[in-house]
Amino acid sequence: MKSLTSSLKYFVVQKCSVSNKEAIGLILSGKVLVNGKKGQLQQVLHQQDEVTLNGQILKSADEYTYIAYYKPRGVESTLNPNIPDNLLQALQLEKRVFPVGRLDKESEGLMLLTDDGQLYNRISHTENHQEKEYIVTVDKPLNDAFISSLASGVEIMGTKTRPARAQGVAEKTFRIVLTQGLNRQIRRMCYKLGYEVVQLVRIRMVTVELGTLQPGEWRELLQNELEVLHEKLH
Repeated sequence: MKSLTSSLKYFVVQKCSVSNKEAIGLILSGKVLVNGKKGQLQQVLHQQDEVTLNGQILKSADEYTYIAYYKPRGVESTLNPNIPDNLLQALQLEKRVFPVGRLDKESEGLMLLTDDGQLYNRISHTENHQEKEYIVTVDKPLNDAFISSLASGVEIMGTKTRPARAQGVAEKTFRIVLTQGLNRQIRRMCYKLGYEVVQLVRIRMVTVELGTLQPGEWRELLQNELEVLHEKLH
């Protein structure tokens, strides 16, 4: 995620109109807290961080919502109320959040939803190459050539897919990690190689895992999950 400043020291210098030396002294003495913990000189600040000096707030935390949702098969990855089976109907949330990336209607698994625009952009923009992991079941037994082709790239939609990590986990089931998100990419790759997808479940986005969520369930991300995710996206 894009940081607000290059360091906590720089933030204190600018916010408090003090010298570098004075800022270093305030931070090292433990007078500057970030989210209630002693700040570090080169610590990067994000929107959700609160900074205090001697108990006085220098920067309030921007309260964003981060949701992990198990999108069931049959739900559309859209907030458009005119499209049947949309996310608004499925989630019934009071706060408006936006899906990060998409899963086609027949696919299921992990979706992230947030009102944090910067996190949305860092994950969604294809040039950032963020990992997404899937468990896929197809209509016939796997073979080595199929797995190898998935990993090396498949020509679909006039382009060759980016190299991926793929491995078989059962006779007709494989695990694949992608760093791009072409429209119906896995289904198109499988079809091009002579297979049809029976079930497709996304189990991870960047560092956030589906875990024990069941279809239709959602939860807010834990603080430690957010910290790991922000660090990965930085």
